Amino acid sequence: MIFKGKKTLVYGLGKSGIAAGALLEKAGSEVYLYDGNTQLDKEKLCQEIGGPCQVMLGNFPREIIKEIDLVVLSPGVPTDLPEITEMKTVNIDIIGEIELAYLCSKGEVLAITGTNGKTTTTALLGEIIKAYNENSFVVGNIGTPYTLVAEKTDENSTVVAEVSSFQLETIRTFHPRVSAILNITPDHLDRHHTMAAYIAAKVRITENQTEGDYCILNYEDEVTRKLGETLRARVIYFSSKSVLAEGVYLKDQKIVLRYEDTEEVVCDLDDLQLLGVHNYENVMAAVAMALVHKVPLTTIRKVLGEFAGVAHRIEFVTEKNGIAYYNDSKGTNPDAAIKAVAAMVRPTVLIAGGYNKDADYREWIGSFNGKVKKMVLLGETKEDIARTAMSLGFHDYVLVDSFEEAVQTATELAGSGDAVLLSPACASWGMFKNFEERGDVFKKLVKTE
Repeated sequence: MIFKGKKTLVYGLGKSGIAAGALLEKAGSEVYLYDGNTQLDKEKLCQEIGGPCQVMLGNFPREIIKEIDLVVLSPGVPTDLPEITEMKTVNIDIIGEIELAYLCSKGEVLAITGTNGKTTTTALLGEIIKAYNENSFVVGNIGTPYTLVAEKTDENSTVVAEVSSFQLETIRTFHPRVSAILNITPDHLDRHHTMAAYIAAKVRITENQTEGDYCILNYEDEVTRKLGETLRARVIYFSSKSVLAEGVYLKDQKIVLRYEDTEEVVCDLDDLQLLGVHNYENVMAAVAMALVHKVPLTTIRKVLGEFAGVAHRIEFVTEKNGIAYYNDSKGTNPDAAIKAVAAMVRPTVLIAGGYNKDADYREWIGSFNGKVKKMVLLGETKEDIARTAMSLGFHDYVLVDSFEEAVQTATELAGSGDAVLLSPACASWGMFKNFEERGDVFKKLVKTE
């Protein structure tokens, strides 16, 4: 094994970092663990990776740089930290968790990235692939670290992976047989700093693909459409607006496939349990990926009809007193929140705001088109969103101080026949551990109101 005998530092001890440490220990590395959180339990960390290790917490111990051969960065660790830059200057090998897993796994990889829709598309494609090949794994940002299943794969395995721009920054040889870039809109600029750097990170999913591979791209996204003209992999487009000479597209309330001289209706939109054009795009991307992976159309159709979606993505929670409640906590940027508002079919009271990721809220607020009757704002971005709303002539907002107050206020503002939508357009950090916790709290509050 290429990691045997190497002194390897795992930087960042979240779920994926622990899984990476465990995989490295099994591969024969001398494992070092580091995290800035001094509250972590050193003994428990070593138990979790299944072997002896040296654990370092708090301020980064720069003296360790002289000792290590390799660094595995967890996705949440910025690549421009001073200690990471120092490691680069002394030529220490730096990879990410997804690269580590790829090097330790076998079989084919189908990988999905994009600003929005990754998890829904990955979950749907995962269900399709499982129905076709039981020897398959769904990994990545969707919840199960790739490193956790790498050793379980064999030559006949298929790995369906949701990969983020953070993960793609640190790949070397990661080579999906089929890749997809669903869309690219501004996000994570606090990490990538420029839109060009963010796009470059996303595009790396295609970096090691060859003429025998496939890349599935959104024809209606200007960035991905132009990207399709430059790739070595064979490009298959999907479109929610255009009839394509080849690809998967919407026409007359149907998803239509045109591929290798055949044209066939995949399904009617009424056959789907998912809501909104953005979800139809997710379906089309999954259909295209499954198709080029040789999954029969009968299998694809069956799974499409059964798939109910993913928690925290325009998830219907309940209806009380004529008010429908929807949890779109995964709407962590304006583009995702635009899609959630567009999917609403009732007058909507919108709960928004949270952690500041240097986003521009103008297009989001401009997309309300009379659907949003009131906006309840909270978090560190609430005043910024309010100012933007005022500048665009939208004055129907209320500022609140807590999440509980936001849900209560939204309920009071809504009437029978309305919807209350949690789609914050902001990250949850500072108020919650993650968007899942935020969504779960919303659902609990709604059901106990």
